[in-house]
Amino acid sequence: MVMSRTTGAFYVMGGALGLLITAIAPGQEGDRGLVGWAAGIAFLLGLSLIGWGPRVPHGIHHAYVVIATVLVTIAVYAFPNTVGAISLAAFYVFIACDAALFFSWPLAAAHIGLAILLCLWVLPARPVVPGLPWWSGLIPAGVTFGVGTVVGVLTRMASQADIDVLTGLLNRRGFDRALNAAIQQAARGGQGLALVLVDLDRFQKINDHLGHRAGDAVLQRVADTWSKMLAPGQRLARYGGDAFALLLPGTTEQAAILLTEQLRAAVTTGCSAGVTSWQPGESGSLLVSRADVGLYRAKQAGRNRTVLESSRQLPLAVELREAIDRGALDVHYQPIVSLTEGGGKAVGVEALLRWSSSAQPDVTTEGLIRVAEEYDLIADLDELVLRRACADAARLQETFQQLDLTLNVNVSGLELAESGYADRVSGILADTGWPADQLVLEVTESELAAESQTAIANLHTLRERGVRIAIDDFGTGYSSLSRLATLPSDILKVDQSFVAAIRSDSPAPPLLGVIAALSSALDLQVIAEGVETEYQAAVLTELGFALAQGYHYSDSHPVAELISDLNQGNGRVGGGSVERELGGEAEFSANGWVPLG
Repeated sequence: MVMSRTTGAFYVMGGALGLLITAIAPGQEGDRGLVGWAAGIAFLLGLSLIGWGPRVPHGIHHAYVVIATVLVTIAVYAFPNTVGAISLAAFYVFIACDAALFFSWPLAAAHIGLAILLCLWVLPARPVVPGLPWWSGLIPAGVTFGVGTVVGVLTRMASQADIDVLTGLLNRRGFDRALNAAIQQAARGGQGLALVLVDLDRFQKINDHLGHRAGDAVLQRVADTWSKMLAPGQRLARYGGDAFALLLPGTTEQAAILLTEQLRAAVTTGCSAGVTSWQPGESGSLLVSRADVGLYRAKQAGRNRTVLESSRQLPLAVELREAIDRGALDVHYQPIVSLTEGGGKAVGVEALLRWSSSAQPDVTTEGLIRVAEEYDLIADLDELVLRRACADAARLQETFQQLDLTLNVNVSGLELAESGYADRVSGILADTGWPADQLVLEVTESELAAESQTAIANLHTLRERGVRIAIDDFGTGYSSLSRLATLPSDILKVDQSFVAAIRSDSPAPPLLGVIAALSSALDLQVIAEGVETEYQAAVLTELGFALAQGYHYSDSHPVAELISDLNQGNGRVGGGSVERELGGEAEFSANGWVPLG
């Protein structure tokens, strides 16, 4: 756009001045009409560039510059008097400036060289008597060369201000310029535009432990890797520090997410990313701010993930919002049993969300939670499940007073990072009458590892009020043992992948014994998830595990059905639904059952 308007302005100015001087200049030499035609053509071409230039391919601008050089040469050759011809030779400077501004050095040099050669030739070649000497074109040709060279050098120096010296990518200033230009282009063409902000996780530790030289090497390696994966027209910038920005013209949000996941997978350094898309009428700063919100939410949710912060809601999000507002979500419960009292005695239940979406029937657990987090629904969803679970648990406990049941409920990392979360939990407990010391909040290990000071403070506050904290999916995250000893936690829930590895034809996984010993050393309870067979239950009991849950004991049920099952088993569950167990998570999700968290 800038190139088109600048070149068009040169054309219009040259054409207008040419028409004016042709009209007022005296003399009968040459061909006044031919000069007028050349000036008129230049004026019209200038208008066409200003109006339609941004839509034409880049290469067409070379033709415009060549045509301008030819038109100036024609005007100089045919001008009615010699003084005017020498004056018109100054227009070669316009050509040199335009080429030096917008073309690479080799192409700019070619255009400037052509202008100089024609200038040196045309003045002595004018058909006048007496003719001009051979050296008459040296001054305008020299000025053309000098001005073109200076403009080219200054332009390239100015362009370096938009480049990050370390990585060779655009810097923040350059990216903001590119973003504003892309928004204008998208507004004219009605095309999509996506923006991604990516931040390297825990990059400061690299600088602190290995030095800034190592940190610089990481930034360069990431920049080189990602640059090679981008298509033409996609712009990558180092937005500041360890943050990168990616501009994706003509790209949808889902395509941007897919590309972002590919970029993250291509480097060994963990990355968090926020993705958004441009909507008509939005400014560049608003677009960046929304992507930054997505990046912040990715950090708060545990890092090393991509979060979409969209101004448009997916049908699934709209449906979920309506379901939450109507309370059209069910909470079911899977028993947690004791392995130390003959097996099968229920000592607690885990609350699971049951919801079947018509917009996306095959939605997974992770997909549902991600949508709730991305569209700011997670707070309402978490509160609905916790409030309903506490009310149902109170009913369950009233029926089986001798069992002293605990209630396990998952919590989103985003909610845990909110400053008022602990107070909201206390308020729900007060409203429902469920005792704090019988509530267990489950947080995944990666969310605890997010190192959010607010999240850690909430966990401490909740524990001080009697609530216990369980680390869910233990063994699949990345918390170090030293940090595990200091985290505010009471229970470890061993991921079901460890339990699934227990088979009668092979020894028990050694890590299970290590986890049992670790929990004993740290005085933490352990719950084994995903127990599907009697053999697995026996091995876990032998290893010293005290608690378990899984389809071997019971599927998840509404509270009324669970009360009936416990009544029939005198407070015990187990031995059921082996055929259903074999379906595993896929069958669980296909039937519309999705655990929260």
